[in-house]
Amino acid sequence: MPIRWDVREHLSLGRYVARWFVMTLPMAALVGSGVALFLWLLHEATELRWEYPWLVYLLPLAGIAIVVSYARYGKNAEGGNNLVMEQIHQPGGGIPKRMTPLVLVSTVVTHLFGGSAGREGTAVQMGGSIAQVFVRPFKLNEGDTRILLSAGVAAGFGAVFGTPLTGAVFALEVLAMGSMRYNALIPCLMASIMGDFFCTAWGIGHTKYHIGNAAMQVVMPDFIIDPLLAGKIILASVAFGLAGFFFAEITHTLQRLFKQLIKVYWLRPVVGAALVLGITWMLGTRDYLGIGVTTATGEGVSIVNAFTGGATPWSWFWKLLLTAITLSSGFKGGEVTPLFFVGATLGAALAGVLGVPVDLLAGIGFIAVFAGATNTPLACTIMGVELFGSQYLIYFATACFFAYLFSGHSGIYLSQRIGFAKGNHLQCESGDEACLRSIREDRLSLFSHLFKPRKRS
Repeated sequence: MPIRWDVREHLSLGRYVARWFVMTLPMAALVGSGVALFLWLLHEATELRWEYPWLVYLLPLAGIAIVVSYARYGKNAEGGNNLVMEQIHQPGGGIPKRMTPLVLVSTVVTHLFGGSAGREGTAVQMGGSIAQVFVRPFKLNEGDTRILLSAGVAAGFGAVFGTPLTGAVFALEVLAMGSMRYNALIPCLMASIMGDFFCTAWGIGHTKYHIGNAAMQVVMPDFIIDPLLAGKIILASVAFGLAGFFFAEITHTLQRLFKQLIKVYWLRPVVGAALVLGITWMLGTRDYLGIGVTTATGEGVSIVNAFTGGATPWSWFWKLLLTAITLSSGFKGGEVTPLFFVGATLGAALAGVLGVPVDLLAGIGFIAVFAGATNTPLACTIMGVELFGSQYLIYFATACFFAYLFSGHSGIYLSQRIGFAKGNHLQCESGDEACLRSIREDRLSLFSHLFKPRKRS
């Protein structure tokens, strides 16, 4: 049988790649440069707070400034990451240009005055907002608009963490639980790589995490899978998935409580700040304020120190709680870096109980809690390889997949749709248009489960 080849098909594919390269290049350059500026400002704000510790007492005033700014000038920018996802699912009103300066400044202010938050949300919102600017000049239709907005998300995520492959897969995987659309794969990959390139071109570096050689020798002699170790990691991954579940649920619950109980909107961050500062005073440490990657002295509890056992058994819970209070009361920032903190410290706490090297389980927890809370197991597995190396790939995948499963039908992004339900729990109840928000609203509360009246026979 002769070879059948329509040359026009491959010429068309070549034009497709060239077209998207031309469109993603200026967008990724702006996103990468914007993320570089954001990371530099974030670093300077953190250093300033360490130099002047009294700044944390101004956290209530900072919260008022943030929520008032969004109320007066933000319009629908308050929707944050969920708005970006909704516009990718169904382009409509668009993502406002004002989202970029608002979320950048408010996140830096949150960190300057000690709010417990992350940075990924800011980068994702900047990426989506900047990508929206190019929709009209390029005269994109609805389908191409979805792709360009996804590429903006990829550029922001890849740049902020220095993980370009993860950024590309995350932008595809986060939209729908259990489902990925590959029509944006090449644009997202190009945008993420270029976003990271332009970010690092400004001299911005990323924190290096390391799993020691001792762990590799104990865990993977001659690269043979250890069934006992795999079983221990599965057990830990159930805990990682539950941690991701409770982080999302506590954040959503507190957000609703703040709105229901405190009708004056600018008082919500005041109460949230008071809770954060009060818990910090009670704990006697400021290690849980700010982003949590390192500490002012290099000692204490942080993501970096978790890899050497520098965490208490409850460090993960305090970071989870303070971040949930910070974000639900109106402060701005991301959830992912705090999830790294929660996962790394929980992994360090479980390492001694399970008999697993601390640095290995801290690294696994780092990515697995993130996988559970965002329902992105493939992206998080790839992140593990990009951050720690490919020699632990099988354990990264095991942890992320099980954490994803045991986080249930929950997540930090309520606009995330249900592509395919986990297990068979929702197979007959969810459809292509269902999202986590609707699933969560239909779910019985913990109180209802505990005190549900029994049916009389």
